[in-house]
Formats: sequence, structure tokens, C-alpha cells
Amino acid sequence: MIQLPDLAVGGLAAGTLSALALAGTLLRLRRQQSRQRAEISALHHQLDASIRAFTAEVEHLANHRVPAAARKVAHPHLEVPGPLQPSVLGTPAGIALENVLLALQSEVSAQRTRVDAAAQAGMRGATREIQAALYRLQDALRGLQQRYDDPELAQTLFQLDHENEQSLRRAQVAAVVCGAWVGLAREESHLVDAVTGGQARLAGYQRVTVHNHLEPGTALVSHAVEPVAIIVAELLDNALRHSSPDTEVLVSLAHVHHGVCVTVDDAGLGMTRDERERAQRLVAGDDPILLTDLGDPPRMGLAAIGRLTRQFDLGVDVSSTSPYGGVRAVLRIDKHLLSRIDPEERPPAASAAPTTRKPASEQTAVPSHAYGTEHGEAEPAGHRTAPDTAPTAPDTDALPQRRRRTRPAVPEPAAAESAVPEPAAEHAAGAGWPARSPRDAAAALGALQSGTAAARAGAAELPGAFAAGADDTEQTDHTDDRADDDLADDRTEGGAAR
Repeated sequence: MIQLPDLAVGGLAAGTLSALALAGTLLRLRRQQSRQRAEISALHHQLDASIRAFTAEVEHLANHRVPAAARKVAHPHLEVPGPLQPSVLGTPAGIALENVLLALQSEVSAQRTRVDAAAQAGMRGATREIQAALYRLQDALRGLQQRYDDPELAQTLFQLDHENEQSLRRAQVAAVVCGAWVGLAREESHLVDAVTGGQARLAGYQRVTVHNHLEPGTALVSHAVEPVAIIVAELLDNALRHSSPDTEVLVSLAHVHHGVCVTVDDAGLGMTRDERERAQRLVAGDDPILLTDLGDPPRMGLAAIGRLTRQFDLGVDVSSTSPYGGVRAVLRIDKHLLSRIDPEERPPAASAAPTTRKPASEQTAVPSHAYGTEHGEAEPAGHRTAPDTAPTAPDTDALPQRRRRTRPAVPEPAAAESAVPEPAAEHAAGAGWPARSPRDAAAALGALQSGTAAARAGAAELPGAFAAGADDTEQTDHTDDRADDDLADDRTEGGAAR
């Protein structure tokens, strides 16, 4: 009877402990579930924020960054905006977005080049047909010029030919920019003829002044004649277009160490630094030329120069300012493109600017500085002669030389009558004086006066010959008067010549 309650109490205690343990476990599970629900809610909020940020980043990429990246292909100076959130940079999402831009730019550049090549091919075919038609028209006009002698008709034909030449130049430049050949194969020609040919293709060619400082016979090899003419024409066209109509464009042809330079100076507005840098890039010919980069309508002059400089190994520089405030353009032609033509057998065209240099056969030697001589040759002692009666023309390449003046020797009294120069007798006979320098005239007058004084002294010593001496003296006085007049004329002529 006593043991049964103990067993019941023990069982009741065990059940109570089990219930308490189970209640604790349930409580812990509920708390853990609450924490998990909070974490899941936070993750949901974070995921929603990430999705919204990525969506905004993609929208920013599509609306702003992709168009800017596409424009940057054609205009490298433009900037592409970055992502909205700087924290995206360097992350897998940011790297993926940058790869999208790079792939887009590469594809746009490839498609742009392909489209431009197709456009150039179409224009090249069209300009070829236009050039052929213009060449036929040019031949017809020249045939009419040779057939008819009417001055008015000839003037009209010349104007039409000049207009046709300008149209031909524009078609030729467009063809060159599109990768076509220059269109003409010429024989070796004088360099000044190529420059004159480029000048003749322009409206307003009258404003161009050419200074030719080349050696006679300086020429171009056959395959460089037409490219040089095209480049000169385009440089002159830019100079004429961007300068006032009442100003001149100066062209100078000169030898340099590496060959020949053709310098074009204008008095126009000039260019800004950005314009000068872009023009220099175009004429250098290093970058590929696309029609879409030349503006609307396209300006093809500098692009054609760049194409020709790369093909024919020429050099053009437009980065300098001319002394007149405009642009200085320099075309450099290296020695391997130069040749020589005998100017006697094949002289330059009559319209070409004459050279300021003389042939080597006509250049005179520079006089030496021998003391007391006129031409560097020593004179025997006791024999001083007057300067030459005909002064030589000064050499343009030599420096002016100072000459030593010599006094004429006093003639003997016995040779007084023979001291009268022969030109005086010719003048008395009615002939004119030959060309004499003032020093020659002074020497002749001094000899005449010395001879007259000696004759008068001899006549005074002979009393029986007084009458004859008086006649001689009177005749000599007349001769002195004529010599004085001639000396005055010579001094006047010498001053005018100086």
C-alpha cells in the first residue's frame, strides 16, 4: 500500500520534466523561426534593391552610355559617361557592362568602315565616268581653239576651257580621296611648269605670284608631276578661299638640303590650334580617310593631299603661320623625285615664272682682292691703267666688292696731241659717245688738261710760232668745253645708273 504512491509520484515527476523539456524545445524553435523570417525579409528587400539598381544601370547604359560610345567612334574627343553607382566599377556586373560598350564600339567601327568603303567605291565609279566626259570636252574645246581665229570666240572658248578645268579638278580630287589613281600619266616636266599647271586650275589664279629660285632645268620624275600639280592646286585653293580678294598669295620655289620646297603664304584669317592640328593630321595621311569625317558637304582638299603624300612619299606641313598673318603651307619634294631637263632643248612654258638663278656657264667668278688691281691680276710697276670703260653687270649671288681707285699717269709733253681720246674725234665727226663710267671720263679729262697745259707751255717758248700757238690754244679750248660737257653727261648717267 505504501509503494504505490511512490511509483505514481515518480511517474508524475518524470512526465512533468518531459513536458518542460518539450516546452523549451518548442520555444526555441519558435524563436529560430522568427529570426529566419526576419532574415528572409531582409534578403527580399536587398534583392529588390539590387534588382532596381541593376535595372537603373542597364537603362543608363542604353540611354546614355551606348549612344556616347557609338559617337566616340567618329569623334574620339567625346567622353563616355560612367555608371550611375561608382561601386559597380570592378564588380562582375560592372566588367560585363564595360565589355558590352567595347564590343559595341568595335562593331560600329567595322560597320562604319564597310559602309564608307561601299560609298567610296560608288563615288569612285561615278567620278571615273565624269572625268572621262570632262577630258573629252577638254579635247573638243582645244580643237575649236585651234580651228577658229575669231578673237571673241577664242576668248569664250578659253573661258569655257578654264571652267571645264575647274570641274575636272574637283572630280579628280574626289576620285583621289576615294582611292582612285590620279588620272593622268605625264612625262618628266619642269617643276615650275607643274606649279603653274596647278595654279591655272583655279578661279582667281591672277592673285597668285610665283617666285622661282630654282636652278634652271630642275624637273620632276614622270610619276610625280600630276600629284605635285594636284597638291599645289589644293594648297592654293585653300589660300585663295580663306584670304581677302584684294590680297596676293605668294608662292616660293627654293632648293633645300633634302630636295626642293614649294612654300605658299597667304594673308587670310589663319586657323585655330585645333583646326591646325586636324589639318596637319589630314595632310600627313597617317590616319584612314572616311567620307563621313569630311563634313557635309565633304571638304576633300586636305584629304586628297594626305592620300597623295602617303602614296608618293611627299611631305606637306600646314602647322606654321605665314608672315602675313595667314597660313604657311610647305610642300617638300625629296631628291629621289627630282630630275633634270636641259633648259636649252626643252625650255619651260612661256607662262612659267622665270628663275632668278643663272646657269652655271653664265655665272661669273667672284673678283679677288689683290691690292692695287681691278680684276685680281698684278700690274707691272710703273704701268697704272684706268678702269675698264664698260662696267660689268654685278653677279646676283656674289657680295658687292669695294674697288680701289687709281690715278691716271701724266702723259709726256711730246704726246700731248695724242692724249686726246678717240671718242672725242668721233663726237666731233658726229658720232655718239660710247658707254663710259664717270671715272673713265675723269681720267680722259685729266689727260686732256695735262696735254693742253703742256702744249701751251711749248707754244710760249717759241716766239715765232705765236700765231700758230694761239690757233692751237683756241682749238684746244673748244675741245676742253666739249670734254667738260661730256663729263657732265657721264656724271649724270653714272648717278642715274647708281
